[in-house]
Amino acid sequence: MQRSILPQSVMSDRPPELAQLTHAGDASQYSEQMRALIPTCTLLENFSPPEVRLLAQFMDVYRAAPGREIIREGGGGDFMVMILEGRVEVQKRNRWNEMQVIAEVGPGRTLGEMSMIDGEPRFATCVAIEPVVIAVMQRESLARIIVEQPLLGAKILMELVLMLSQRLRATSSRLVQVLDAQARRESGLHED
Repeated sequence: MQRSILPQSVMSDRPPELAQLTHAGDASQYSEQMRALIPTCTLLENFSPPEVRLLAQFMDVYRAAPGREIIREGGGGDFMVMILEGRVEVQKRNRWNEMQVIAEVGPGRTLGEMSMIDGEPRFATCVAIEPVVIAVMQRESLARIIVEQPLLGAKILMELVLMLSQRLRATSSRLVQVLDAQARRESGLHED
């Protein structure tokens, strides 16, 4: 028996991690705002306005007050978010278990893509630092896009792969710099 596929906004299975946020409906009503982010949003930079409108049909919008946690490090979650309005602080625990701010991001930035794709625990905590409006895509919605709109699904997957690849390259480059600096310090200590 085949299951009925309902629009995201009709589904009662909203991410429990977002229960403390205000659900503002499906993202269709925000498609123009999303379209305006095309020049600044890595995920959308190669999308046409009609593709953005179609994508919005598979997303929900939430509002978060300042101080509200959107994503929790180590937590579960099968969704990603796109910031439409406001700013979010990205925090990561250091080896002493203290939260450190590693980034501050605003409209057009996406968060949580890795966990949406691989189902692994969240890498960092994301907290609203001013009133925030986010569009949310769940893994199930991405699967629906791939089945119902295969060209759009392929485009989303390609953009996600490119985005994650660029982030991995940047992180690897920073790691090499840190390791080089550490090696220089250690070799300086051993020179006599």
